[in-house]
Amino acid sequence: MLPTSPRATDSSLGTPPAPVASASRRNESPMPGAADESASLEAAEALTPPAPAGTTPVAWALLLVLACIWGTSFILMKKGLVVFSALELGAIRVSVAALLLLPFALRHVGKVERSRFKWLALSGVVGTLIPAFLFAYAETRLASGLAGVLNALTAVFTLLVGALLFGQRLTWLRVLGIGLGLAGTVVMLQLGGSGGDATPTGEGNAWYGIYILVATIGYGLSVNVIKYKLGGLTPVTVTSVLLLLIGGPALAYLLIGTDFLHKLTTAPGAWTAFSYIALLATMSTAVAMVLFNKLIQQSTALFASSSTYLIPIVALALGALDGEAFNVWHFVGMVVILAGVLIIHRAK
Repeated sequence: MLPTSPRATDSSLGTPPAPVASASRRNESPMPGAADESASLEAAEALTPPAPAGTTPVAWALLLVLACIWGTSFILMKKGLVVFSALELGAIRVSVAALLLLPFALRHVGKVERSRFKWLALSGVVGTLIPAFLFAYAETRLASGLAGVLNALTAVFTLLVGALLFGQRLTWLRVLGIGLGLAGTVVMLQLGGSGGDATPTGEGNAWYGIYILVATIGYGLSVNVIKYKLGGLTPVTVTSVLLLLIGGPALAYLLIGTDFLHKLTTAPGAWTAFSYIALLATMSTAVAMVLFNKLIQQSTALFASSSTYLIPIVALALGALDGEAFNVWHFVGMVVILAGVLIIHRAK
């Protein structure tokens, strides 16, 4: 099943996709990444006008800013977990993002056909709501830098889910890329350590990376749902309406089912931790979406996908500054994963 010139965005708390040059390469450039945050670089083929011939200084600046925004997501989650539980953090993140884009959702919700709400809800649940909790839970035992590296698996599962459920063509090079991505994950989970005292709980367990693996499977499914089922909707419409659908339940759970309000008013450092999470939600939705669409206009899909390789570097650097260890197996696992992503991006 092939799409007809889709126009959409990923739901990962607002990380938008980029266009692809031709129909034969629609699944080459998966989302760049933050937890959240992230989306398929090819799902909005007709969204923007043709890119300029050369890469401008503005495009380079936007690329670096976006890599910093998405790469910072993991350390912000870590700081939020100092006070709030993983469930509270996930609910705060989704609730703040939904409230932030509520004016846009109310403006665009009437333009969406009823038949598409089920796909928006599915994408929101598997690509935003569940990953928000899984990433937070993973980082209770996993260093933020390693979480940033494992987030690159989104590219692997976008292609794999596309092949299994949506008829995307697999070549031997793409299979090789998938294999390398999974092999790098095994290296990091078995030999890379986890962070130990550098985690919010003071304990480390590298196998908590499996939660991120599951989250990136959700990202991959979300990207394909948007591309194949939500063509014709703008990034603002998809992101805002999607968050409208899942934001209500998230906010209700936050206020009724958790100790969020009690912690916010009594726990030391609660407002600081909340500000980290609010910054995470804000930067990964409205700000990143606008900047990413601008980057697409200034460059190409392949250039925009380069953020995939910069995000782990930013995440690891910030983790190291926060006292997280980085050993040779971390480096080996990261190189193998990113080599697989590179092959997936370029394979035809």
